[in-house]
Amino acid sequence: MTTTPKTESPFPVATHPFQGQAAIVTGATSGIGRATARLLAARGAHVIVSGRDEARGTAVVREIRADGGKADFVTADLASSANTVRDFAARAAAAANGRVDILVNNAGLYPATATADLPDEDLDAMLAVNIRAPHILVAELAPAMADRRTGVIVTIGSWMATVGSPYAALYTATKAADEQMTRSWAAEFGPHGVRVNAVAPGVTPTPGNEHALAIIEQLAAGTPAGCPVSPADIAHAVAFLASNEARMIHGTTLYVDGGITATRPA
Repeated sequence: MTTTPKTESPFPVATHPFQGQAAIVTGATSGIGRATARLLAARGAHVIVSGRDEARGTAVVREIRADGGKADFVTADLASSANTVRDFAARAAAAANGRVDILVNNAGLYPATATADLPDEDLDAMLAVNIRAPHILVAELAPAMADRRTGVIVTIGSWMATVGSPYAALYTATKAADEQMTRSWAAEFGPHGVRVNAVAPGVTPTPGNEHALAIIEQLAAGTPAGCPVSPADIAHAVAFLASNEARMIHGTTLYVDGGITATRPA
């Protein structure tokens, strides 16, 4: 009797696609970062949770461990000096046993003010956290990924990077910079096995913008989705881009925004 040889399915089911991998998620103590850290851990990754607040970070680690996942907390003040950010990269990599497979540049500052009202200290902090920190972390961690010819970097952008707004000019500019760095990093590291992409959230309620919930709901009401984006929606997009299912996606910004950038209400 002749038997047909088994062939590998092009559609494998991977319930733990990140098993054996380590992920760093910046700004992971609340909002989008927390949701992303929890989802990556639920899918098998050892997640390095980072942020300024040790109590909140430890709480996220407890949540992940209670769900059966693996996580550790490493403090990070990304608004501090460049060398402090480099030190964080080294400490986070050490907590990941020396190998980082996934880097999620999520931490960001977004004071929404008129241009003339933005204090100098907020301007400097935004440039440091939103642009300088991702650049330094990629510079510190991507070369080792390239040497192994495997790795994923996902940076969180914003729908606001594509539109003109009468407020938050510098914030939107930093997110446009993140998208451009994503394209450039894809060109630089992609040929060496490192995939680099971005996710641009739409209007998303988080602890950092809960004071503007009424505005968020108003903006989202006119979108095709008709409701705000949730942190979990962004986490699922990050997990997709980090997975092998997205192996042919390089240098792309995935807009998870309920349609706000692509459509306008009638």
